[in-house]
Amino acid sequence: SMGAWGALAFDNDDACDWAFELELVDDFSLIEAAFDSVESSGDYLEAPAACIALAACEVLARASGGGGVRNSSTEDVDNWVDQHTLKPSKALLDRARHALTRVAGENSELRELWDESENAKAWHAAVEDLRARLGQ
Repeated sequence: SMGAWGALAFDNDDACDWAFELELVDDFSLIEAAFDSVESSGDYLEAPAACIALAACEVLARASGGGGVRNSSTEDVDNWVDQHTLKPSKALLDRARHALTRVAGENSELRELWDESENAKAWHAAVEDLRARLGQ
């Protein structure tokens, strides 16, 4: 159940597995692939794709100076951002914001799962905080 997961982007297995893969690349290709999955998902967005999209957005927020909670779950990603001085393009940030809208919107399995849990408010707040940290 979603209650067993924390509300932040890296508080779940899908995101942590994805962060492990991120360490194998030196560019934003894996992030672009995460957004490809959301954009090609059709009418209904499955939860794993949504979890990975949130993780990808979190990397971009950190890479563009938007900060974020640093803890044991984010260590790999924080190290990656520290080692790569890449700055996301405006186009990539626009894709990130579009992905967040899909994840938190209608026909999103992840949103439905969270809305059935007692931590729904915390999750929605975390998504909106992530959107704010992506900047304009």
